[in-house]
Amino acid sequence: QVQLVESGGGLVQPGGSLRLSCAASGSIFSIYDVGWYRQVPGKQRELVAAMTSGGSRNYADSVKGRFIISRDNGKRTVYLQMSSLQPEDTAVYYCNIDVSTVFGRRTYWGQGTQVTVSS
Repeated sequence: QVQLVESGGGLVQPGGSLRLSCAASGSIFSIYDVGWYRQVPGKQRELVAAMTSGGSRNYADSVKGRFIISRDNGKRTVYLQMSSLQPEDTAVYYCNIDVSTVFGRRTYWGQGTQVTVSS
């Protein structure tokens, strides 16, 4: 079984920064694509940033130049460095990883961490 534990969310003032972490544990053979999504009440979950196993990154237009996704495969951890945060970045953030396990290739979601940007 694979578990993802997210951390790093919280309350920050506009213009501030936060770093989210997503640590994976369990019977993982390899980690393929990883990503961060966010969701606000009443709206669909949207992709914020994604990173392939080869290191290619893509970002939502709304966060380009402000957010950086990274990964540490040895620690099985994915990060999202968020800078110049704005109130519209307020959401629950979820990590998503695509892994190979004893059960084959699977996709897992974190439990979500709240990010609130407010003065």
